[in-house]
Amino acid sequence: MSGVPAELRQVVDELKAEVAALHAELPRNNLVVWTAGNVSARVPGADLLVIKPSGVSYDELSPDAMVVCDFAANLVEGERNPSSDTAAHAYVYAHMPEVGGVVHTHSDYATAWAARREPIPCVLTMIGDEFGGEIPVGPFALIGDDSIGRGIVETLRSSRSPAVLMANHGPFTIGASARAAVKAAVMVEDVARTVHLARQLGEPVPIPQQDVDRLFYRYQNIYGQGSAQ
Repeated sequence: MSGVPAELRQVVDELKAEVAALHAELPRNNLVVWTAGNVSARVPGADLLVIKPSGVSYDELSPDAMVVCDFAANLVEGERNPSSDTAAHAYVYAHMPEVGGVVHTHSDYATAWAARREPIPCVLTMIGDEFGGEIPVGPFALIGDDSIGRGIVETLRSSRSPAVLMANHGPFTIGASARAAVKAAVMVEDVARTVHLARQLGEPVPIPQQDVDRLFYRYQNIYGQGSAQ
């Protein structure tokens, strides 16, 4: 381990606190069980990321428990092994410079769609707002190297969606910040559940593409108070 450069010490410590706090949103929103799932954040100005350690209870995820890795998924700072999904997160940061945060969960409804290898259709205004169209399915990939990361990048580069359902695995979400990626993780589970319920009544009706485009533009550029949603 080469350690965190002194000039990045403050920003890394701030990100550790932010990432630790954001992990609490996953069980709070019923997106994870046991120690599954992870949130990471890019360290601005360096090829580094902050992520949770592997196999540690959410109750133990203090800022000091967070680890720092480089974009080859090597541990740079921390006392524990990094998350088993670190290579996937690192690949995304290395190949999508606009991404500042990555989240992975096994939330029930979104993962059920992933198990079917079926995109979530754009049949709700909320899907148009947040995802800009259907929520796509990424390729099947085994954990352990950057294969999952490659699938995420290949899928999301051609989509406006900040979420991808990795086949037979579960959702990964990205955002300009770690908080934005967590929001997308909450939203993808919510719409996955709602569309599932709609299908119990019949086939949901897709929103015309021109209306999806208008919804997405308004929500991304006009809605809110001029800050990241």
